[in-house]
Amino acid sequence: MHTGDTFISYADLTPEAVTRLTRPRVLLVALYRPEYFPLPRFPLAISDLARAARSTLSGEVTLMDMQLGVTLDTILETVGEQAPDILGVSATFGQHELMTRLLDQVQHRVPLVLAGGSLTVRNEALLLERYPRLLIARGAGEPTIRDVIAHWHGDLEREQIRGIGYVGAPRGGAVVLTRRRTATLPNRDADDFFPELDLLGSTFEHQGVAQLETTRGCTSNCSFCPRGHKGTWAGGAPAQLPWMLAALDEEFRRHPEISRTVYLVDEEAIGRDHDAVPRVLAIAAEMAKASFQWETSCRIDQVAHPGHDRDWHIERAHMWRRPVRDGLRSCLFGVESGVQGILERFNKETDADQNALGIQTLSALGVPTRYTYITFDHLMPLGELRATHAFLGRTDLLLRPLPHLTAEQIVDGVRDPRFVAEHSTGRPFYTGVSYMLVSMECLIGAAYTRKVHAAGLTGTVRPSMGRVDATFADLRIGACSERAQLWVDRNFALDYTLKSLEKILDGEPRRRVRAARVVIKDAAFAVLTRMIGIIGRGTAPAAGPHLTAELDAMLEEAFQQLRARIGDNVPQVLAVLPPQAAHRLRYEHGRWAASAGWQLINAADPCGT
Repeated sequence: MHTGDTFISYADLTPEAVTRLTRPRVLLVALYRPEYFPLPRFPLAISDLARAARSTLSGEVTLMDMQLGVTLDTILETVGEQAPDILGVSATFGQHELMTRLLDQVQHRVPLVLAGGSLTVRNEALLLERYPRLLIARGAGEPTIRDVIAHWHGDLEREQIRGIGYVGAPRGGAVVLTRRRTATLPNRDADDFFPELDLLGSTFEHQGVAQLETTRGCTSNCSFCPRGHKGTWAGGAPAQLPWMLAALDEEFRRHPEISRTVYLVDEEAIGRDHDAVPRVLAIAAEMAKASFQWETSCRIDQVAHPGHDRDWHIERAHMWRRPVRDGLRSCLFGVESGVQGILERFNKETDADQNALGIQTLSALGVPTRYTYITFDHLMPLGELRATHAFLGRTDLLLRPLPHLTAEQIVDGVRDPRFVAEHSTGRPFYTGVSYMLVSMECLIGAAYTRKVHAAGLTGTVRPSMGRVDATFADLRIGACSERAQLWVDRNFALDYTLKSLEKILDGEPRRRVRAARVVIKDAAFAVLTRMIGIIGRGTAPAAGPHLTAELDAMLEEAFQQLRARIGDNVPQVLAVLPPQAAHRLRYEHGRWAASAGWQLINAADPCGT
């Protein structure tokens, strides 16, 4: 009943309508390993699902994130108290054990359990064998969670739920249950990519960062990335941004100690559509209107492309200057290598000269950048490792920002060695690499993994990381890779803390934190230099006990040197940090400085940011 003099309408609801509005009870859970990743990121995965679930106007949705102090025991207590009808679990690399511990406890207590995330899709067969009632979300989760709710109400059969893997009944007289899949919804058909913000305030209270997506999927087909479940690239409409940015603004105003920076976790922010340039410029303009800084990621072929002419490069140079003016604080580029043979093996669809030209162009344009770079891969010979080291050490790639020059002058200048020499900062390229000494991982289902398998180098499957163990064709490089991973893992929590603090700080505190990270990068490059010197003295591609002992001794000596340098540097950083950030860094530095021995934690993710 509507009377016209009030904004509230009244209705008599049948019991069936009440059930439709109040059920199912949906609990969405994000898993996490805080000992490896000390500071949180806003949990987009379950927050996106919550928005999609609530759009059905059916049921109640609760979110729990282990980044924010929740434990497995807390989750199990909540399952007991709330008796959810649907449980959604988001898991990624390194969280398989957490997920199985949870699923073991809830598989017979919750009517419908849906699991998703990069790791889950990789381990679909393993999980369905162990949990035959489980549903595996294989693509964007929003249509799947809506269909799961409809299925709970009896509106859809299980086979009609979009984007799932599941165990079906036998067919054609068979007696064995079979795994089946339903079609996923293309990214281009998604309504929007925006989340609910239930957990944003708590994320800020834990010194975490705000994240959004403005695109889905990727334009690349890198051989090491088995993320087909993420789908083909699609971009959201910039016109959808203002209301979401206004909602974010409300929470940021409650937490003035957090930098007003939004992290667009797009794998490729620009895309290849005909409107790629105006679209990204419109996004930049909306961010500027809302007074936000922002960070994102994209491919280097959005900067330099041998298949395009000078006019295209000039247009892109103009394009890159606009986002910087409009608050772009950093852009991540996955160059992965500067060695042609490695780029071809990785199927990066770029070449070494293109990568160098793109890096030079971006720095001359004043675009703040970060780069990902894979140092070791299983199929590389020693010559490629030496070439990798040489590219990382190049001092002609990072140029000084040249705001007084036109886009045309920069596009032409970076192709002139004299111009490059005149404007070089002299800083080695590795100082711009986000994480040093990264080794390739043979992820389950990746084309690169198949190449390694064809070479007879693969071994045990490791579900917890969604990967396959593998040896190196050159065992000397394998010995270096193993010790490089030990180095990365021993320093990971401290470096991740610094990186996370950099994301929530501005001004001098941010510059000091960034400088501390360069100390870690310098030490990592020195380790790589010494490794190549050690293994390069021999001729046989083997790793005997004398070689490994020398590598171990070098690694320990390098760590003690780094511990001393960081010990001198951290007090300078602490002096300018706000109290909560200083407390977090002091704690993580103390934990790192007191660590003894070397232990693998397997925290690496080649597509991570």
